[in-house]
Amino acid sequence: MLLNLIAELAEATHLYAERLSALPETSFTRRPAPDKWSPKEIIGHLVDSAQNNIQRFVRAQYEEQPVHILYRQNDWVALQHYQAYPAADLLSLWVLLNRHLAHIWRHMPPEAWAIPCRIGPSATETISLEDLAADYLRHLQHHLAQIGLEG
Repeated sequence: MLLNLIAELAEATHLYAERLSALPETSFTRRPAPDKWSPKEIIGHLVDSAQNNIQRFVRAQYEEQPVHILYRQNDWVALQHYQAYPAADLLSLWVLLNRHLAHIWRHMPPEAWAIPCRIGPSATETISLEDLAADYLRHLQHHLAQIGLEG
């Protein structure tokens, strides 16, 4: 399963980067409603997700207690002004962060995949890093489907 997760992340990143780069800027920045993210902001959110998950996968391997990283996603998207981010740069950042995450996964020792990581606001629930990787891919697919780029 682990090799499948790594391959799926690499394949999704490559495939969706091509599709995203073909979107016209007007489509990329259009919000479906005033309180909803644009496709560009969704990609920004996926950048944030990759950054936070990189920390989870790295820190979980050396910290004594199960790592707990939460972030306020709406604040992160708003404060980083993804609507004003150059589209090509944002896509490059998203691709590189996912490639980096796949690199981390590829080099994790087999026993590390069972390490627990805390999730949720209460920090009482834990999941293994393997389950976190599968959840990361589901999250990625969910948001790409919002843009209309599902595979």
